[in-house]
Amino acid sequence: MMPARTVRLASPRRLAVRLAVASLAVVVLVASGLAAGRKFYDDDPIAREPETQDASGAAPTDVSLFYELSYSLFVTAGRQPSGLRAQNINTIDEVPDSGWFTNRVGSRAVSTDEIVRGPVVGPPPAPGTWTIIREKASGAAPGFTARDSAGQTWFVSFDAPTNPEGATSCIVVASKLFWGLGYNQVESFVTSLRREQLAIDPKATVRRASGKRTPMSENDLGAVLERVPRQADGSYRVAVGRLLSGKVLGPFRYEGTRPDDPNDLVPHEHRRELRALRVFGAWTNLTDMKAGNTLDTLVTEHGRSTVRHYLQDVGSTFGIGANRPHDWDEGWEYFYQNDATWRRFRSFGFDLSPWQTVKYEDVPAVGPFEGDQFDPETWRPHSPMTSYMEMRADDAFWAARRVMAFTDELIRAAVTTGGYSDPGAERHLGDVLIKRRDKIGRAYLTRINPIVDPVLGADGVLTFGNAAAQFGFAPAPERYESVWHAFDNATSESRRIESASSATARIQAPRGLPTERGSYVRVQLSATSAQHPAWAEPIDVYFRRVEGGWKLVGLERLPEKTVPTPPSGASR
Repeated sequence: MMPARTVRLASPRRLAVRLAVASLAVVVLVASGLAAGRKFYDDDPIAREPETQDASGAAPTDVSLFYELSYSLFVTAGRQPSGLRAQNINTIDEVPDSGWFTNRVGSRAVSTDEIVRGPVVGPPPAPGTWTIIREKASGAAPGFTARDSAGQTWFVSFDAPTNPEGATSCIVVASKLFWGLGYNQVESFVTSLRREQLAIDPKATVRRASGKRTPMSENDLGAVLERVPRQADGSYRVAVGRLLSGKVLGPFRYEGTRPDDPNDLVPHEHRRELRALRVFGAWTNLTDMKAGNTLDTLVTEHGRSTVRHYLQDVGSTFGIGANRPHDWDEGWEYFYQNDATWRRFRSFGFDLSPWQTVKYEDVPAVGPFEGDQFDPETWRPHSPMTSYMEMRADDAFWAARRVMAFTDELIRAAVTTGGYSDPGAERHLGDVLIKRRDKIGRAYLTRINPIVDPVLGADGVLTFGNAAAQFGFAPAPERYESVWHAFDNATSESRRIESASSATARIQAPRGLPTERGSYVRVQLSATSAQHPAWAEPIDVYFRRVEGGWKLVGLERLPEKTVPTPPSGASR
């Protein structure tokens, strides 16, 4: 009987996970030492992270916005990254599906129709009367929660008067992009409401300045509508998000684990999909990256409850926030950045930062969002999350491949869902996303050995790709080098067989490879490039002999721990 296999975790946590999900017989086997030293299991590489424990004991929690912001700016920003490899990746350096993440663009073919649909699985809002059931729970932007005529509950958001179509379009377009990247998203639509459609539930209340709650009145509704723009026909353009299923548990944190979720075993700062938000956030300019814009829900399926994790609010993207356009320094500096702040103070404001000279097109529905001076390595959210600080070069490489997997057609299809009335605004947003995509690929796909997708055929020919050369970010290397080993899966010992090289991404395996079913080979693959000397650092790939050929079971792009590299400065 084989042990149930989980994602790669740092010891001793890795052993703890196995003990949690394995049967008693396997526990005895591991404890006896009979399985010690084994590197790969029969189900490697796993496609889904095990979430076998019932989480029905998870209770609602909250995170103080002020505490989180202060901690991020003055503690997290100064911390030294651990340099540890992400702990939720499988044996081929990929992120398995889980309650956090689902592989989509970059791991399978995704059509433009799928991107346009995104997270939407239910019907759009029903016409007729909308009944307001509560005021907006948080944030200063105008909005409320309402039920449509079909009984569906929606969170309703408006545009800022200065930027009609801005916030509502950003919410919907960003939800399609982040769904494509793999994150759980709210089902969102752009629609219109008229004042005469709106009714107030008698049970709806408003918290007054005194702290008391009193019934919501027509005047309260009028105060909301006075703050938002009307369309030419007198209606109000809104973005609506469907109420999530399950029990609401509150936000998740970008570090540590949730103690009441028995499946939450990997510290969040070591989850690759959360580290990768540093790249995905830079692409879309998701500056408002905080716990308050996330949400955990408890969902029950087949009699067992698990926690599902959402990036609930990705609307502060491109150049628009909920209340207004982004400030000029958003995406360039943290809310408080010591070096830049003091440099400007000492120079009486004459020492300019890049954001003070960047040129933006005047597109109110998109806001200040550009791709010409954008630098993904110096991009900044409002404040740094711990997972943001922990991102390594292999995490960035993984993320950049997913961004590059968004073709021009997929990007422009997502942008159409924003419902822009001005074709120029739609075109501009697509153009900038494409420019920023390419800058991300150029920055991160060339930095480390870019060999990807190795396949060892039954004929003994090893083929692979080069992610940097594929998109034209670097010329093909002069040569590819390979060193072949017979690998003992029980002891992790390697016996060198031979080396081989080729001028193309096609290498003939040497003679002497093991032929028994279940045997393993390890191949060290590198590239010789005068322009990119870092490509000479080999990646390790592992193949297991199976019926009819070889199966890729392992890929290690960087060591378990690397020398931490602090983030590049956001200002010169």
